[in-house]
Amino acid sequence: MTRLRRYAWFLSALIALLAVSGAPANAADRPEPKGKAVMAWHVTISPTWFDPSTAPPQITPFGMLYAIHDALVRPYPGYKMGPSLAEKWEEGEDGKTYTFTLRPNLKFHNGDPLTAEDVKFSFDRYKGAGATTIREHVDTVEIVDPRTVRFHLKEPWPDFMTFYGTTASAVGIVLPKKYIEQVGDDGFKKHPIGAGPYKFVSNTPGVEIVLEAFADYWRRAPAIKALVMRSVPEATTRALMVKTGEADIAYALDGPDAEGLKSVPGIQIVATKHASIFWLDFSDQWNEKSPWHDIRVRQAANYALDRQAINEAACLGFCPPAGVIVPRVMDFALQVEPIPYDPDKAKKLLAEAGYPNGFDAGQFTPNPGFPTVADATMNYLNAVGIRLTMKQMERATFTSDWQMHKLKGLFMATAGNSGNAASRVEAFIQSKGAYSYGGYPDIDELYLAQARERDGKKREEMLLKIQQLTIDRAMYGPIVDLRALMGIGPRITKHTITDVWMSPFPSYEDMEIKD
Repeated sequence: MTRLRRYAWFLSALIALLAVSGAPANAADRPEPKGKAVMAWHVTISPTWFDPSTAPPQITPFGMLYAIHDALVRPYPGYKMGPSLAEKWEEGEDGKTYTFTLRPNLKFHNGDPLTAEDVKFSFDRYKGAGATTIREHVDTVEIVDPRTVRFHLKEPWPDFMTFYGTTASAVGIVLPKKYIEQVGDDGFKKHPIGAGPYKFVSNTPGVEIVLEAFADYWRRAPAIKALVMRSVPEATTRALMVKTGEADIAYALDGPDAEGLKSVPGIQIVATKHASIFWLDFSDQWNEKSPWHDIRVRQAANYALDRQAINEAACLGFCPPAGVIVPRVMDFALQVEPIPYDPDKAKKLLAEAGYPNGFDAGQFTPNPGFPTVADATMNYLNAVGIRLTMKQMERATFTSDWQMHKLKGLFMATAGNSGNAASRVEAFIQSKGAYSYGGYPDIDELYLAQARERDGKKREEMLLKIQQLTIDRAMYGPIVDLRALMGIGPRITKHTITDVWMSPFPSYEDMEIKD
């Protein structure tokens, strides 16, 4: 069967599925949105997350982006990569073109029509995660007509749709060209206009964001009229808000707080299924004067961690101990056992490296929002003689400093955006990755080779080899795969958490609440 015939078969099946699960409802059949839901976030919400062009390689911003904005293709209930603003797309026979056809009569929240010109503008403007890699592969973006846009690649790139149609990057989100040219980038961050299920109403910096249902959203009018996204970095406070009814959903509860809510009538604790993971990043391993340059020190840090105990304390046993920094749920992920907990071996390795009494390792900076994982990790390292003090940051500052290579010494990284092993290697492992502090020539060569390889089996072999090399060289300290614990209050009758592939966030337009 040729590629075009396979596509035609896929499209006919897709249309049949859309008829029952994803097709837009008639306006007359759409009930009026009602009620208000309050969501307590585990971090301070940053206005930079209103603009996908600057989104970091994290899943957290998508909790805001997919409320306000929409993409040509994206994950939503029933689809890993479903047609959204684009009603269909087609890969060229040679693997070098991708043609998207927009749905008819699409509009942004301010009433402006959404056309192929907006698609091209959004792509050209994008400078977020993976932007360099994307532009290395995409030659031109052609506006065929107002509803058709065609991407021309320089050579076949099997991961084009991974980057364009999932949360591996936000490049596929479409923004209003006319509006942004009128108000500028700063004006857009103050009052974003999108094409998603909810319209921006207001922002009280550091406190809350208020959104209102967009009744003309293509899939369906949201059932809930207003969403209030509240910044509540303190985990115990989030849990209390759900318990008292001040919040309807609390994101990423810490293990002890989630445990305390399990017996409260009407409250659910839901573990997410997204592709997130914690790891120690030895950013100074490339500095010959740093203790972290010695592989034995990095190995010692790995043996120092009781990953199963961290899982039990922080996640109630839902977060599997990790052996590599690519989440096990991703395509091409190396399925490997974690390094065992062996504090005696950790101390022996430190002594062999010249630190029989341990050493002062400076500050430990964790990605904010996960205090039990951070505290436990630092305590285990301190116990074997890797002496650290905690340094706390806001999430937006942490991510910015990470990308600008300002984080030094030891920090705890977290990434939950989707994609596959190749997109994780692109951002964090290969030497030119946006969040890499260094790398190895053989890993870089393997990464470039797999990016051109259209044979899935050969790609997998190369990506598995890259991941094994990171283990052999103790490049990182994998901790646990994150399954965020979400507290759901009794007013929520349909939370939709876990309904979106590899996302911890609800499908906002599908949520339901008691009046």
